[in-house]
Amino acid sequence: MKLILAPMEGVVDFNMRQLLTDIGGFDLCVTEFVRIVDQVLSPKVYYRYCPELLTQGKTRAGTPVRVQLLGQDANYLAENAIVASELGSHGIDLNFGCPAKTVNKSKGGAVLLKTPEHIYEIVKKVREAVPLSNEVSAKIRLGFDDDTLSQEIFDAINQAGANTITIHARTKKDGYRPPAYWEKIKPLMDKPHAMQVIANGEVWNLDDYKRCQLRSGCVDVMLGRGALAKPDLAKQISCANLSQEYTELSWQSILVHIINSSMHNEEPKKEKYFSSRTKQWLRFLLLTYPQANDLFNDIKRLKLKDDVLNMLKEHAKII
Repeated sequence: MKLILAPMEGVVDFNMRQLLTDIGGFDLCVTEFVRIVDQVLSPKVYYRYCPELLTQGKTRAGTPVRVQLLGQDANYLAENAIVASELGSHGIDLNFGCPAKTVNKSKGGAVLLKTPEHIYEIVKKVREAVPLSNEVSAKIRLGFDDDTLSQEIFDAINQAGANTITIHARTKKDGYRPPAYWEKIKPLMDKPHAMQVIANGEVWNLDDYKRCQLRSGCVDVMLGRGALAKPDLAKQISCANLSQEYTELSWQSILVHIINSSMHNEEPKKEKYFSSRTKQWLRFLLLTYPQANDLFNDIKRLKLKDDVLNMLKEHAKII
């Protein structure tokens, strides 16, 4: 029963992947998307998106990381897939689910859900380009404006030879509004297929996880915003699956993980990174930890990382 960390653009970067996998429970991470237009990107670009490529494609905790590509040109996607694979990515993931308007306007992400034949072409080209030992996965939504093409999309990806499909159980039109329609995944698997199917969307706690598995018919689940709101969610689920007792992390423990992470080790030109990223994350943590509100109020006007770091230490009661 695998748990995968979702590729959330602008949120789950290298630092966040390291922190969350240090806490534990995840079997795989997928990077933020690398946008492919009309060229083969240099290794330098891939190292920037996925520094784990320099450490055998794994996080500090040893969790494999898979590079995600987004684009519409099948040939360029295939050529870039070769580069990412040769650099050590644990498979190639293809993004057909991003709902961002800027991405969709350039004919990438969720807009491709309107044309299953185009999705088929992309997946097939990438599958043919990389070694069979390298998994090819696709992340989709149920559809664009509605889910009338969901079976056709599913079948296209299967027929193109993908190893895995992750289904965010909402349409592009649904955005991130609850609920996630997990029950709409199960019928898609009624036809013979050779893919591992992963359910995604609205899993915020252990009970959600169990309901998601039951309604979707999927054994494997991808965690997104729920893992930001409760950083030890994957660890809690993993222990539950193994029938092991687990004590949930306290607020102070979460702060210690942030303090000990690499989030504040960015180069000088990113001096404000730690401040902005911590404030962004606190809005998710507030869903689980009410203490996050007090911390946010104390750092909301701070911009320099040392100032924010000192305030975290004060709240964690370690200074």
